[in-house]
Amino acid sequence: MAKTLVLAEKPSVARELARVLGCKQSGEGYLEGEKYIVTWALGHLVELAPPEDYDKAWAERREYAHPRHCCPTRSEDGGDPHVGRQFRAGPGPRFAGGTVGGAGRSPPTRAGRGRLVARWILEKAGWKGPAKRLWISSQTDKAIREGFAHLRPAAEYDNLFRSARARSEADWLVGLNVTRALTCKYNAQLSAGRVQTPTLAIIVEREEAIRRFVPQEFWTVTAKLPGFT
Repeated sequence: MAKTLVLAEKPSVARELARVLGCKQSGEGYLEGEKYIVTWALGHLVELAPPEDYDKAWAERREYAHPRHCCPTRSEDGGDPHVGRQFRAGPGPRFAGGTVGGAGRSPPTRAGRGRLVARWILEKAGWKGPAKRLWISSQTDKAIREGFAHLRPAAEYDNLFRSARARSEADWLVGLNVTRALTCKYNAQLSAGRVQTPTLAIIVEREEAIRRFVPQEFWTVTAKLPGFT
């Protein structure tokens, strides 16, 4: 009988799912039971390849190596050898048969990131079969059982994947291009980012407003009327 592979976002979530699903047999990178095999992502198990994988010149922050019109086109294993070993021992070989259930949790932004990593793992493993999504807001036994009783087609959450992919590619492009531009212009190890830079700007603007504050005198009017002030 084909078993269902459950792909969790991280080991702690996988252990909770495996406990409720009765997966007690431990293997390298997975937990197995009669009906399910639970495995997990680890760090950035599959991510956008670093700039130097496209062009060795981009490894250095030099002006002439500044890739103004480059967009990432593929995803690869993360650079951490331990992370790559988890893919080879866990998710990769486990996609041999059965169906796939991805464990997702709200809020949507975090769930979108999880959907992105899960999709990239499925694509890298060459999975073409059916896939369903587990959507729960807590890890209680009851929530997990009810979630598995109402799995939804993964395609219903494709927009979460697309939005997360857009954010990831924006992070890659801004981090690569603007960081290199700043470093070359000011000859210093500076960095920029899609979230980091505007957030820092808000903090700087607030700090400047505080420093520009000039105390002013003001008057309080008090009226004394019969019976009250």
